Amino acid sequence: MDSSTPKYRRILLKLSGEALMGRLDYGIDPDILFRLAREIQEVSRAGVQVGVVIGGGNIFRGAGLAAAGMDRVTGDHMGMLATVMNALAMQDALEKIGAYARTMSALKINEVCEDFIRRRAIRHLEKGRVTLFAAGTGNPFFTTDSAAALRAVEISAELLLKATKVDGVYDSDPKKNPDARRYERLSYEDVISQDLKVMDTAAIALCRDYDLPLRVYDMSREGDLMRIVRGEPIGTLVQGRAA
Repeated sequence: MDSSTPKYRRILLKLSGEALMGRLDYGIDPDILFRLAREIQEVSRAGVQVGVVIGGGNIFRGAGLAAAGMDRVTGDHMGMLATVMNALAMQDALEKIGAYARTMSALKINEVCEDFIRRRAIRHLEKGRVTLFAAGTGNPFFTTDSAAALRAVEISAELLLKATKVDGVYDSDPKKNPDARRYERLSYEDVISQDLKVMDTAAIALCRDYDLPLRVYDMSREGDLMRIVRGEPIGTLVQGRAA
């Protein structure tokens, strides 16, 4: 296969809300937003169908206020609305650079975006539209990591990508331990048993149960998203059973 030909037909990209902050303390950094939009557009134009889930931590994190005394269900619903705001911002950025995009929400907000309907989402993807899945799973107590794994399975994605601030999964914090070792490959059981904090356990278990490959990579390295969809072994791949 030509090295420039995408290896994957359909992917789901998970971005953290904090990723959109860039150098800001809160909210969305337009430079980061448009850089990510350009990378997503490049992959989409290469013929890859792209779904996206974005967290809401740059605006609101439900678990944080729940720890401070707010009702957890209320806090989680507020966090879901924050993800809708981020998805709409990314949709706008994509459309401004000429891409086609749709936002679908697990909560009913018909005046703002479409409801999530699986068959309609797949149709958007087949038509080459970047499809942004907002409001998590629509249920409290579930993270956007779980939402990303769920949507990836629902749309039959061939790869789930988690964009982070480090270039893969390490055996300890590389910012605190200069001798930290990066894993090139892990099994789902490795991640769970070693509590490696790649994604929450529910998300990893869902990936395991449906044999969905997960690749963790550094979103700050421009061009890596395209390199990954072309098959380059960037970051850490989580797949398969423990040896």
